[in-house]
Amino acid sequence: MGLGVRWTVHGDGRTPAPGAVVRPDERLSWPRTAGLGAQHVVAMFGASFVAPVLMGLDPNLAIMMSGVSTVIFLLATRGRVPSYLGCSLSFVGVAAVIRAQGGTSATVTGAVLVVGVALFLVGVAVQRFGARIIHAAMPPVVTGAVVMLIGFNLAPVTASTYWPQDQWVALLTMLFTGLAVVCLRGFWSRIAIFLGLVFGYGISWVLDLVFGKIHSANGAGQITDHWRLDLSGVGKAEWIGLPSFHAPSFQWSAILVALPVVIALVAENAGHVKAVGEMTGDPLDDKLGTAISADGVGSVLSTALGGPPNTTYSENIGVMAATRVYSTAAYWAAAGFALLFGLCPKFGAVVAAIPGGVLGGITVILYGMIGLLGAQIWVHNKVDLRNPLNLVPVAAGVIIGIGGVSLKISENFELGGIALGTIVVLSGYHVLRALAPAHLKQQEPLLDEGTSAYDEEDAPREPSAPDRPEKPRPTE
Repeated sequence: MGLGVRWTVHGDGRTPAPGAVVRPDERLSWPRTAGLGAQHVVAMFGASFVAPVLMGLDPNLAIMMSGVSTVIFLLATRGRVPSYLGCSLSFVGVAAVIRAQGGTSATVTGAVLVVGVALFLVGVAVQRFGARIIHAAMPPVVTGAVVMLIGFNLAPVTASTYWPQDQWVALLTMLFTGLAVVCLRGFWSRIAIFLGLVFGYGISWVLDLVFGKIHSANGAGQITDHWRLDLSGVGKAEWIGLPSFHAPSFQWSAILVALPVVIALVAENAGHVKAVGEMTGDPLDDKLGTAISADGVGSVLSTALGGPPNTTYSENIGVMAATRVYSTAAYWAAAGFALLFGLCPKFGAVVAAIPGGVLGGITVILYGMIGLLGAQIWVHNKVDLRNPLNLVPVAAGVIIGIGGVSLKISENFELGGIALGTIVVLSGYHVLRALAPAHLKQQEPLLDEGTSAYDEEDAPREPSAPDRPEKPRPTE
């Protein structure tokens, strides 16, 4: 079987015919393919360089390793799943908690590396046993709660770290970003976070020119007079050079904080594979386990060098939907551009100079959106929170996760926040389900309608399958 690196030219290689799509194994002319690759890079920029900044990691290395992880993913899935792997925002809260406990960048990347290994093993299990094991262990009520507490656990970071650095820039950036998300259409709405950053950058520069330095907390939390936008590091940075690498460090307390994110990553990958399969018209059920494993391998490699973990990016699904070009050649081009950006320290210095007030306005929306994805999972899967079997573990776990409740196990070890909240939701649900009376345990399907085919890898996908209405056969 090939590696998915051979493409046939679609039509004349210039413009797809009306209503036609460019399939993953096709491509347009190489100049047009390169242009589409650049568009994919722009689409992933907003989150991919905000996330490492929020995690305290090198944005240059993050961009470079996103390109490497994308190449690994494309090779592993044999070019059947067009996807870009960028820095995962799900780990931002984990990094904040670990650093609050005195952890360093090495501690953060060490904990996240273990999550990458766990994600790889989940992918192997899915390849072997099918997606049913995921949905049996992590039903929608659990998955939604974990995603919610991961997002809302970040609220204190915005309130105490970023917003106080410049409340007015934060407010203006928040308003602009919100308008961009809601009012813009197509591709531009997909890069609303990036546009918000550019707007905040510009506003900070204008306010520095008009009003001079601001008297507020700086990045270290000290009240001083400082420029909102300090570009001194940009002038000193080289145009070409390697990003900074560091080895990971492993601490059990940090690992336990990070492990719950596996649940969010599995949900992201499953949804991504499902969406891409529907868009391309190619059933990708057999590639779900491979996609999850490839994501894990990319994350392990990135964190082993000191970078952030990666995940499949929905922003790039939006680009495919808008262009109707699903060619994996465009993603190879995007990966190449990402590698080039990673070798430009000046680019990293520009990213590192993002004012704290700008991050405050962005993260108010971004963190809230992450948390509300959990509610979206509940709504999509029709989770009944009136049922005490669902309500009790979710209520307890979410409050523990968001409020930062801790449980001291020994002098040197305690559980709290995301880790403890996840344990309460996951174990609480299954224990209560085992003990609950029969009338509370109305059987829910282990797989929702969108993933019901994941365990039917050996069965042909016919129109007359049980989940589809019987269609009349044509007469001869």
